[in-house]
Amino acid sequence: MLVLDTLSKTYRTGNSAVRALAGVSLRIDKGEFVAVCGPSGSGKTTLLMMMAAMLRPSAGTVRLDDQDIYGMTVPQRARFRAQNIGFVFQMFHLVPYLNVLENVLMAGGAIGKRDGARASELVQQLGLQHRMHHRPGELSAGEKQRTAMARALLNRPRLILADEPTGNLDPENAQSVLTHLRGFQQDGGTVIVATHGPAAEEFATRTVSLRDGRVEQSS
Repeated sequence: MLVLDTLSKTYRTGNSAVRALAGVSLRIDKGEFVAVCGPSGSGKTTLLMMMAAMLRPSAGTVRLDDQDIYGMTVPQRARFRAQNIGFVFQMFHLVPYLNVLENVLMAGGAIGKRDGARASELVQQLGLQHRMHHRPGELSAGEKQRTAMARALLNRPRLILADEPTGNLDPENAQSVLTHLRGFQQDGGTVIVATHGPAAEEFATRTVSLRDGRVEQSS
């Protein structure tokens, strides 16, 4: 279970301040597939980064299975994130000089475990076995996103967060990525997808709408 309590975030540059989130409270239960929707600038990415233990809120708390993520030290939080949370970025964030298998295995380094058998299994499950030794520059956008998905799954996380995972994909590849996320959810995992399009909503068990840093609707 993920519980967000009155989360706020203000970014400051020089004498100016931009409020990205303003008092967001949410409860997301184990096994949900939640689509966080809203226009650009509504706070979706900021919210996901806070859920992922990557961005400290200006105020409020984030608790995953009753553990206060931002009450941990930085090293504790990094290890907790690696063990429990998988993150899929819109822009893939693959290391250009590593091949597909090596990029997937990178996630294991954060917990001091390189499980080659697990990585190979995921590469095959995601239909990338013929690309296993290719570098990102040799892959299509869909193949890059499936590689990022395999990396997110490597450590058997409880929670997967995906920030606009279909934003750079054609409809067929978008459907494939969302189907894999739903498979993870059907196996007992929790999925939260930030999106401004309708595709992820078809897979979601619940939709949360953000506008101007606030929850506008949750259904």
